Amino acid sequence: MMDEDKPHQRKGSFLATMKAVLWSFFGVRKRKDYESDAANLNPVHVIIAALIGVMVFIGLLMLAVRFAVSWK
Repeated sequence: MMDEDKPHQRKGSFLATMKAVLWSFFGVRKRKDYESDAANLNPVHVIIAALIGVMVFIGLLMLAVRFAVSWK
């Protein structure tokens, strides 16, 4: 099999993916970093990291609401 026939293997680690996803939640990202992420990060890792980030965010919101409601 020739090199042209093989799909491009992305080398981004899961930790780098989590960092990119967390920065995207804030909407703060340099163009150079964004382009690097788009070229290197694994799309499956991005989806998993986004789901983890959303679950953590919802958990923090629920914790804040419980704290606010129990405050007397």
